[in-house]
Amino acid sequence: MKALILAAGFGTRLAPHTRTVPKALFPVAGIPVLGRMITNLKRAGCSEIAVNAHHLAHRIRSYLAENDFGLPVHLSHEPEILGTGGAIRHLADFLGDNPFMVVNADIVTDINLAGIYRRHRKHGARVTLVMHDRAPFNQVWVDNRNQIVGFKRSCNPADHGRHREMAFTGIHVIDADIIRRIPGDGFSDIIFVYRQMLDEGVPIHAHVVTDHYWQDVGSPDRYRDAVVDAVAPGVFQTAFPEEQPAAVQCRRLSGDGSDRHWFRLTAGRHRLVMADHGINPGLPGSEVNAFVRIGTHLHRCGLPVPRIHAHDGFSGLVFLEDLGDRHLQQMVRQAPGNSHVEMIYRRVIDTLLDLTEKAADGFDPAWTCQTRSYDVELILDKECRYFVDAFLNNYLEMAVRYDNLAAEFERLARCTIDNGIDGLIHRDFQSRNIMVRNDRHYLIDFQGTRYGPIQYDLASLLIDPYAGLDQDLQQRLLNYAAKQSAKRLDGDYDQFIRGYRYCTITRNLQMLGAFGFLSRIKQKKAFEQWIPAAAAMLAGNIHRADRHGFPELTTIAKAIAMG
Repeated sequence: MKALILAAGFGTRLAPHTRTVPKALFPVAGIPVLGRMITNLKRAGCSEIAVNAHHLAHRIRSYLAENDFGLPVHLSHEPEILGTGGAIRHLADFLGDNPFMVVNADIVTDINLAGIYRRHRKHGARVTLVMHDRAPFNQVWVDNRNQIVGFKRSCNPADHGRHREMAFTGIHVIDADIIRRIPGDGFSDIIFVYRQMLDEGVPIHAHVVTDHYWQDVGSPDRYRDAVVDAVAPGVFQTAFPEEQPAAVQCRRLSGDGSDRHWFRLTAGRHRLVMADHGINPGLPGSEVNAFVRIGTHLHRCGLPVPRIHAHDGFSGLVFLEDLGDRHLQQMVRQAPGNSHVEMIYRRVIDTLLDLTEKAADGFDPAWTCQTRSYDVELILDKECRYFVDAFLNNYLEMAVRYDNLAAEFERLARCTIDNGIDGLIHRDFQSRNIMVRNDRHYLIDFQGTRYGPIQYDLASLLIDPYAGLDQDLQQRLLNYAAKQSAKRLDGDYDQFIRGYRYCTITRNLQMLGAFGFLSRIKQKKAFEQWIPAAAAMLAGNIHRADRHGFPELTTIAKAIAMG
């Protein structure tokens, strides 16, 4: 048996990632789907394979040249895409006189290809299409004798009661004499040939499969599903080795401000959480790379973060310990009084200092994404300009010129860094990123961790509008943090307070920029409810830090506080 694997498509639905990596080389559990299909065909008894390619053909050529599959695999380069029919016609001499198999490169399946080939030769049809019931992709009509009777709803509606609507798996077995039916020039769709055969009364057999695995990787969601199906059972077996394997169920969780998607995986009585960072062919400097490297380091250093059980870099999937659904914001809202809240926050502040005391040594800035540290440039770009562009101009439509505030922003950035107690910061240390399980708290969303002024994390925690701590409680917690910093990190108490005040401004700017961006650009309207509280506190934060140093910014802060 010889086979043709179809790998010439552009992979448009997977763009922009397919601009550099052809869809056929997307890995599932570390093995490109093309390699998986070659292995399946070899196992089925295939003696020789051709792979057609057009988009990024040189990448596929290199992959085939670099791997020994145990049988000859040839590249058929198409300078112009020929379609399935054209690809078959172009390879007529290679395919020879015996029935051959044609399969799509972008499917992952355990369908018994050898059995299909044997059945084709036995039942005597000229073409066999492997079919299954897969709504909403059912577009081929199959009668009760397992014969194809129409494509894309083309048969007589009067016959629908006797026909089943099914989906094509992308696997054909074709007799060699069918090649003569394919037009001789340019692009040719094999379905056009099949329709002509049906019009002439030439039967096309439907080999219907059930109880099988099949997934195509033609879209980001389906690619993710294929990776989860391949990887998750092994992750559960490693994470819970005492348990018998069970079927893995996947349920999407509600997200927050991040572009990542979150899922809960369940197998028997055990659960994991999966973070989907999105497809990412280039790992260095990526968010998923930062998440895994930093999370692994923090866990190794004894910080309360979820254990990372496994990750798949290309797909951007990370499999984590499940910490439940309760976070600090909910705990604060349900707390019986300020004394209880203060006790909880003191423990969280201790963890904030643990980041520096336990994890700063051995932290590699190369793990970070965006920037290696929280510095003047980051403040000006990700806090100040973000505030002007995303909040003032885009959300409020105020038409403020950044240049009019540039000098004050520069001063703010310098004062923030000059008064910083250097350490390791989480960068988004707020109540929704602190999970609570069995009266213990855990940090999540740690991919932004980097060196910087530790007061920034404290500002993120205390002025967080989600929790809405009152000013007296904020002041007591600030005093506690400054004393603990002096005791544990040998930090100057007064410098800690000064630096904190400036950090409340930079964090406040970032917060408003984020709320404006998420509400207007990302259309996550739930974030709008926090804008009034965040806007109302800015003028006060500026006044407490430096009542005379930021006149233009103060004017704007007072204006937005008034709505």
